[in-house]
Amino acid sequence: MKTVIPKPTEIEKKWLLYDAEGMVLGRLAAEVAKRIRGKYNPVFTPHMDTGDYVIVVNADKIALTGSKPQQKTYFRYSGYPGGEKIVSYERMKRDKPEEIIKHAVKGMLPKNRLGRKLYRKLHVYAGPEHPHKAQKPVKMEIK
Repeated sequence: MKTVIPKPTEIEKKWLLYDAEGMVLGRLAAEVAKRIRGKYNPVFTPHMDTGDYVIVVNADKIALTGSKPQQKTYFRYSGYPGGEKIVSYERMKRDKPEEIIKHAVKGMLPKNRLGRKLYRKLHVYAGPEHPHKAQKPVKMEIK
């Protein structure tokens, strides 16, 4: 029996739509990362892009459990002395709610050029509207 490796032209890519309203951040991010990576796909190959495009709407209505909304922070560093920036979850949710989901999903993707390519397949919007109606996304539910 031979291992079947699909050609990039043979891989069918779909557009999926997730509604983040009232969902827990980590559970949503894990499901989205799995779909973008293509791990559910029978022809999954670790070194290829076999996943789907994902749209997440209502990012401003995402939920965290326990005391995480008060304790969670986001850290970035410019590379210069004193260039640390620490932003609280509440401020990030108020200013850029879509970055919360993007940050969580990016951390679950590979840390290489394939991961950077896969990350571009994620589209997150704070409100219920998105500009991808022409792609006819399939609405997905998380169990």
